[in-house]
Formats: sequence, structure tokens, C-alpha cells
Amino acid sequence: MKKILLAAALAFSVAFGAVAQSDLQPLVVVKLNKSETITLRQLKNRVETYQKQNNISTFTIEQKKEILDAMIDEKLVVQAAQKAGMSITDTQVNQYFLQNISQQVGRSVTEAEFSEIVKKQTGLSLDDFMKQQVGMNVADYKAYLKTQLLAQQYVLQQKQDEIKNVAPTDEDIRKFYDLNKASFVQNDMVKLFLVVVPKGDNAAGAKIKAEALLNGITTKTLSFDKIKSDSGKDYQGGDLFIGKTAQHAQQLGISYNDLLELFTRDVNYMSSLNETDTDFQFYVVRQKYAAKMLAISDLVQPETTITVYDYIKQNLTNQMQSQALISAVQDITKSLNTPSNVERKKKEKDLEKLLNWEK
Repeated sequence: MKKILLAAALAFSVAFGAVAQSDLQPLVVVKLNKSETITLRQLKNRVETYQKQNNISTFTIEQKKEILDAMIDEKLVVQAAQKAGMSITDTQVNQYFLQNISQQVGRSVTEAEFSEIVKKQTGLSLDDFMKQQVGMNVADYKAYLKTQLLAQQYVLQQKQDEIKNVAPTDEDIRKFYDLNKASFVQNDMVKLFLVVVPKGDNAAGAKIKAEALLNGITTKTLSFDKIKSDSGKDYQGGDLFIGKTAQHAQQLGISYNDLLELFTRDVNYMSSLNETDTDFQFYVVRQKYAAKMLAISDLVQPETTITVYDYIKQNLTNQMQSQALISAVQDITKSLNTPSNVERKKKEKDLEKLLNWEK
């Protein structure tokens, strides 16, 4: 019996080894600046990542070929950038990562703060959350971002004039407004002065600080400008525009019903001190704005300088520049994707057989 079990175990090891060996098969070698191999395993990982990001169960063989081509183009552009002496620092990657997660939260956060928010809302670690969202842990995602930023930097340098000179006409802007007029609506809004004092490792001290700030505003011994200018590590204070949305309720750490009640408050109303799991906070209602349809010359948000016209112009410019960037990438990769720079180890039927790994 022991011999049979041992034989079975050996057979399993051989079979597993064969699968692993198959996954390590090189599909392509990119050698513009240095020799880099794209293996079947790397392609599978990228396909799995795209499946998670787009909530797709399977890709066709043709789609897998497109993903492989995109990986080749990515390595070509990155190698070209490196050959040109370009680089992206870890600091730049971290800043970009923090900008992305801060946009998701609606305020500036550190990676540690975002991890706490994720843990509280989903029960997942930041790594597990990232795997669920983009198919990569934080370290792998940052490495991916680094290559993307380097590739983008190179393309922008090579084609910056073509990309930057793209802009919509006045006719384009006004036509877009006329076609989408119904979507330009200012909802009921409240301007709050919000003060947040993080508990950190001293909740009692944070409460004392919050009470002192609240008392300072109540007695008018502290001005809004003074609190705003002194904001920093101990607390954050500043103006915040709030709409009647669940997202804004979540941002304030209150229920939607409490948010609706907030909109019934008069200007200069001051809340009591509110304690959350991570901080103490209070707010003052500074201004209220009624809902209305926005004309093309109206401000997108009260007390700003950006009109609907400016907003449309910027968005159309971004769209047109994105298209120009895509065209620039295609032009550059087409010129780089030559037999001397790219060696395809698997072609046609041999490649298709490997790409049909679900069977």
C-alpha cells in the first residue's frame, strides 16, 4: 500500500511539474534595450487581473492575443524610456497611489488611514481589498503603476506637442452643452465649516482639543480663518460643500437621514461635538444654496471661479488628449515593434494551443 501511495505521489509531482513547466514557457522575448521574457504564466496573471477588473469570467483566444500584444507594447515603451535615461521614483509612485485612494475617499488620506477605512467598511486587509478590486496586492499594483507612469512619461515626451495642442472649439463646447443641458443641475447644497480631530493614540487629549476649538468658535475667540490656517497634524478644519447624497453622508460619517436633517438647519447653526470610531468632529453651517438648472455661464460650484463653459472645455480637452495619447502610443509601439526588438517564441497554432488553457 505504501508503494502505491508513493507511486501516486510521484505521479502527481510529475504532473504538477509538467503544468509548472508549461506555464514557464516563453511566449515572447522583448530585447530593445535588454532581454525580457513574457511567459505563459505572466500572461495568465495579466488575463486574470483584467477578468477581475472587468468582472468577466473568460476571454477569447483573440482577446488573449490582444492582451499579450499590449504586454509587448508596454515592455517596448518602458525599455525605450529606460534607454532614454528616464525613470520613475518610488516616491512618485506613492504620491500617485495616494492621489487615487484619496479621490475614492473624498479627502486626502494616508495609506495607513485608507487601510483602516477599508478594514472598517469591508473587514479586509488592504492587500486583500486590492486583490479583490484590481487582482494585485499593494506592492504588485505599485510596481504595475510604476511601469505605466514610465511608459506614459516617455510617450508624452515624444509626442507632447501633438497631445498638448489638441483642444475643442467654442462650437464644440456649446454643442456639448446643448446636447447635455438637462444634466447640468446644481443640487441643494450646504457649505459647512468642518473640524475633525483624530483620536490617534490619545483619545482623551483629542476630545479636549476638539472641545477647545468648539468653544473658541462659540465664544468667537477663534475665527474660521485662524482654525483653517493652523490645521495640520493635530486636527483638520476647513470649508466643505455637501450635497444631498449618500456619498456625502458617508464622507461626514453620518446616516443619510441625519444628512437630510442637516439641510433643515439655518445658516450659522453649530453642531454639538460628535464622536466617531476614529475622531471627534463638529461643523458650522456657513451657507445654503438651492437647487437650480445651470446655464453655460454659471459656476459649477458656488464660490469657485469655474463656469460650466470652463468645465466642459476641460473635460472635452481631456477626452481629446486621451485619444491623442492613444494614437501616440500606437504610433510609437508600431515603430518599436520590429523583428529585431521582438522575438515571438510561439506563433499561430502553437500559440493558440497555449492560449486555450481553460480546456
